[in-house]
Amino acid sequence: MGNVVLNLEMKKIMEMRSYYGKNLLDKNIPGSVFAAKTSACMITAYKSGKVLFQGNDSEKEASKWGSTNGSSNKAATASKSKSIAKGDLPIGISQMSAIGSDEVGTGDFFGPITVVAAYVKKENIPLLKELGVRDSKDLNDEKIIAIAKVIKDIIPFSLMTLKNEKYNQVQQSGMSQGKMKAILHNQAILNVLDKISPEKPEAILIDQFVQGSTYFQHIKSQKAIAKENVYFSTKAEGIHLAVAAASILARYAFIQYIDKLSESAGFKIPKGAGAQVDVAAAKLIMSKGRDILPSFVKLHFANTDKAIALVNKKRY
Repeated sequence: MGNVVLNLEMKKIMEMRSYYGKNLLDKNIPGSVFAAKTSACMITAYKSGKVLFQGNDSEKEASKWGSTNGSSNKAATASKSKSIAKGDLPIGISQMSAIGSDEVGTGDFFGPITVVAAYVKKENIPLLKELGVRDSKDLNDEKIIAIAKVIKDIIPFSLMTLKNEKYNQVQQSGMSQGKMKAILHNQAILNVLDKISPEKPEAILIDQFVQGSTYFQHIKSQKAIAKENVYFSTKAEGIHLAVAAASILARYAFIQYIDKLSESAGFKIPKGAGAQVDVAAAKLIMSKGRDILPSFVKLHFANTDKAIALVNKKRY
């Protein structure tokens, strides 16, 4: 699917809104003036003046309203001089075409680990900023869902979900959570590399959870390993929008999975690993039995014993 971005004056955008009147969508997209869908193109106009055309006829539709020559590249080039190297990262990495990889759910008692690798081309960086892409920890669930629904159709990505049953199985066999994450990150990155081939990213940035040497030790037995231009950094969401986008998509997938667990449980499943999840797990045991836990939670967390203690206290 093609993507075209125009920079237009608000007067022209309002003219477009009128033109696409019959095609307007009732969509709550952050920072947008309107969203419309024709038979072969999705049009989203933003308050900043950027208009995104998505679909097979994106170039044809955009040509009705203006030229795209250099509009996105100029924005990328203008901020390139502000790029700063951090540690072992190359200077200018924040403005490179890069794959970013991040995970969600590792500290949550309920739900899976979700890992996403996402590819952001340098010319799309200004657009993602416009869409509100930033560290998912700074966004509430409502904003994450709204942003994720837009960017999932713009950037190539791969989602890996380690469900609770499989998580508990490999954890009990002796595999550390760090090794699980490394395997998932590597596979997600390989999937994205396949999707964008023969194009290659200028960098691959992983939100660091272990030292690089440990990461590669974890995945040394994998059939294929992504090694070229791979970098690690803590707080990587603030270094490249590819990691921030991956973080948002991973969080979106996690939210959806928690919603499914809530539906199965018959009540709202809380996130995190605090006292509220102990109560929820106890409620789950009381209603469905202890044997249901492996499909809902990470059994090795201390919350399991706390939940069982709460059940015993209520019963006796």
